[in-house]
Amino acid sequence: MKNKLLMRLLFLPVLLLFGGTALAQNTVSGNVSDAVGPVPGVNIIVKGTSNGAQSDFDGNYSLDNVASDATLVFSYIGYSTQEVAVNGQSTINVTLQDDVQALNEVVVIGYGTTTVKDATGAVASVTSEDFNKGVILSAEQLIQGKTAGVQVSQSTGEPGAGIDIRIRGANSVRSNNNPLFVVDGVPLSGEATQAENTNIGTGSSGARNPLSFLNPNDIESISILKDASATAIYGSRGANGVVLITTKSGRGSQGGRWDVSSSISRAKVRKTFDLLPASEYLAQTERFGFDVASRDFRNSTDWQDFIFRTAVSTDQNIGYSNNYGDGNVRASVNYGKVLGVVENTSLERITGRVNANHKFLDDKLRLSFQGTASRVNDEGTATGPSAGFRGDLIGSAYSANPTWPTTADFANTGGLLSPATALAYVENLTNTNRFLTNFSAEYDIIPELTAKVSLGYDYSDSQKSQVASALARNFDQGAFGNGIGAIGQLETENKLIEATLRYNKQFGNVTLDVLGGYSWQDFNRKGYNANAWGFNTNDMRQMVRDMESTIDVLEGRIGGEYQQYGYAPNISDGIFVNRLGLDNRDENGRPQPVTDFIRNNTGLQVRSLFNDYFDNTDELRSYFARVNVDISDKYLFTATVRADASSRFGSQNETGVFPSGAFAWKIHNEDFIGDSVSTLKL
Repeated sequence: MKNKLLMRLLFLPVLLLFGGTALAQNTVSGNVSDAVGPVPGVNIIVKGTSNGAQSDFDGNYSLDNVASDATLVFSYIGYSTQEVAVNGQSTINVTLQDDVQALNEVVVIGYGTTTVKDATGAVASVTSEDFNKGVILSAEQLIQGKTAGVQVSQSTGEPGAGIDIRIRGANSVRSNNNPLFVVDGVPLSGEATQAENTNIGTGSSGARNPLSFLNPNDIESISILKDASATAIYGSRGANGVVLITTKSGRGSQGGRWDVSSSISRAKVRKTFDLLPASEYLAQTERFGFDVASRDFRNSTDWQDFIFRTAVSTDQNIGYSNNYGDGNVRASVNYGKVLGVVENTSLERITGRVNANHKFLDDKLRLSFQGTASRVNDEGTATGPSAGFRGDLIGSAYSANPTWPTTADFANTGGLLSPATALAYVENLTNTNRFLTNFSAEYDIIPELTAKVSLGYDYSDSQKSQVASALARNFDQGAFGNGIGAIGQLETENKLIEATLRYNKQFGNVTLDVLGGYSWQDFNRKGYNANAWGFNTNDMRQMVRDMESTIDVLEGRIGGEYQQYGYAPNISDGIFVNRLGLDNRDENGRPQPVTDFIRNNTGLQVRSLFNDYFDNTDELRSYFARVNVDISDKYLFTATVRADASSRFGSQNETGVFPSGAFAWKIHNEDFIGDSVSTLKL
């Protein structure tokens, strides 16, 4: 249901002046109830301000600093929002009314839609009218704080950092606890689509945001399936809940409409640590008996101020939509660049989207296409939880001597990492192209029976490069004097074929809705992770090009199939090649690894390199069915089952069956109850 909370009211209150005299500020209190009794947890806010409160367990509330001509806004899930003028009153009691429109609101569920009042499972839906406003960088921020029991958090403050969405809490100790994301009917793989590589001493970065390729301005609604009854239609992948994302179409845009929006935002670190300035640091050094002269480099540097910045970000959108009778179309283009509050961090996104729908054969045949193309450029720096004992960029700023200069080549650090060195001599870039499309054809065989076929395709190509030059003093893994780097290449392909039949018919006071379907999905991930050491240049862009050139030369010299190869100064046999599980087998027929050597490692741009290839494919075949029965608009029954056959399952359990059942009683529709009691669900 829509919950119009105080997230819409983000502007700080100002002192209102009229006729040169400040308006009186009063305390307003009262009680909030409905037809049954007190309502706890109701949001009460002074309209146009952030001054608000919530009703307690007995429905009581109190608000200070309320102007005599202010207006109070009362809002709560399932009730109509009410606005009450203060008019100098100190006591205001309110009786909330049920929001009938919210109960009739259509929500997207797995393979269909329903209304809030007819949903037997736990389903929450947030539409574009109720999305969070302001600076929105990614889709999940649209619903942050909007749905009860759903926790949305970001792993770090870096632009494009990974997200954690917890719908049922943490269900797995070692695996991913994020829900299944479904965009316009295409379930995403759940695996990373942006390349990753190993830690080279600068701190490894975690998984990136799986929704960063979507333009939040293109999203029409987000539905969250919470309980087993709602998620069972997605089988094994619904254990952590399901998030259904529906993008905007051209409906309601008769004659064509252009939408243009532009925003610029600023961000800065809210709070920093109170660290010792140079003078106090030297005083403490003298107090504990250290040699002050050896620690005083005659500077006064605020290292937190050095690595943090006031970040300016921009977001530009242009879209065209048109409803021309037999169909509709919407196209949009977005450009956004978000600068992080840490130097050398940013995210740049370019997206284009086309949604088109058309009806044929007297509206019996309906064709639909949704497609998006995006380019995401991530810039990172030396931050991460695995940076080693010297710490990453942020950790070094907390431990650095405030008398050090901000010169990147400053050497007298006593083995510690200087933040200036970390910023100047580390580069971390990721470029990702992604294409997501879905085409469906829906046909009414008879008015009660509809067949639908959907084809989905999700492709991404990503490369990540991470280098620390030979000037990176006090980095781990021998970077200083040598240079170290890594390249990760990842290509993912997700193919989907689904076919469904739906039968919907009313028999007297009984409505029967039956859905059955088949789904096939194929996931392929391939690429490589390469690490190199010992470069002939300090130009970090050239270091990346030298790694790419070396990889091309090596693969031109290696014949046949292989998984790994590499060379180093301490390998006298030249280039080793691991051909894992090809033609060599043991006496039981099991494939065995074979290592070959190529005695030609001349003309290479780096002194050592190791590369590891991977190519994995998973397949999922599923049958599913759902039956909804509505009797007299009072008793709702839902039964759902899905059978998943996955290549990830063990050989002894190649198929998993996931059933569920639910019952709801619209008890308020009974003559002996009335509207005082809402729907009961089991």
